[in-house]
Amino acid sequence: MGRYKSFIVLGTAVFIALITSVLIYKVLQKKADEQNPASLPMQPVAVAMVDLSWGTTLTEELVKVVPFPKGYVPPGCFAEKGSLAGRVLLYPIKMNEPIFESRLAPVNIKSGGVAALITLKKRAIAVKVDKVIGVSGFIHAGNRVDVLVTLATERSLAPVTKIVLENVLVLAVGPDLEKKGKEPTPVDVITLEVTPEEAEKLALAVTEGKIQLALRNFNDTDDVWTKGTTIPALLSSYAGSSPASKPRVASRSESRTPSAAKRSAVVVELIKGSKAQEVKFERSE
Repeated sequence: MGRYKSFIVLGTAVFIALITSVLIYKVLQKKADEQNPASLPMQPVAVAMVDLSWGTTLTEELVKVVPFPKGYVPPGCFAEKGSLAGRVLLYPIKMNEPIFESRLAPVNIKSGGVAALITLKKRAIAVKVDKVIGVSGFIHAGNRVDVLVTLATERSLAPVTKIVLENVLVLAVGPDLEKKGKEPTPVDVITLEVTPEEAEKLALAVTEGKIQLALRNFNDTDDVWTKGTTIPALLSSYAGSSPASKPRVASRSESRTPSAAKRSAVVVELIKGSKAQEVKFERSE
């Protein structure tokens, strides 16, 4: 009887384990079905066929429509390609990335290029740069830079370096050809978005001095006021040496008197009782 009792307990445990496993499997299967995109309602979304740069005028060949889970589609997307034909991109878009209304120029702008990116009441001005001025090629479209200029002032012929423009948006960076001698050489051209007043300053800085670009952090938008720097201010750390510490140069009269140059003095300490005094004797060599 005891043997059968053990089999009954074992069978009951196996049965309970089997029922529990079936219930757990059904619960997991239900969750998997809920998370499976194929079981969710889908919605068409227009995405980029290839990587697209800013200023591109969209055509139906550059856009494709793919299904997206309806609950995961962000607002501002397009459901068909036809509504995007002729629109201009303000920002670059990667392949298979949805195209949002916020990344497009207004509907009335039909031509691409830099002109579509310029903010109202601002201007685009291009400056030629080299690898040093262009921060070794690390400046790209969408970055923000400060413009420094080094030139001579009216008060002094010594050059002065000063930040003249701050937090300027870079619209485009591209190569160009400049003819130096017989063969054209490639140069980099950076296009900046500025106000009309800033365009005047930048044009004068490029014409009269040497400019340098300083790349800014995207989150750094604070204005910084500087006095500028000059060569004396740059070398101010050497101002600690006073004229008194410089070696004394003998005058012409001293250099012409050999006896005076050779003359020296001997100091002797003379002690009388509790008093002491120094006596100086001059002698000639």
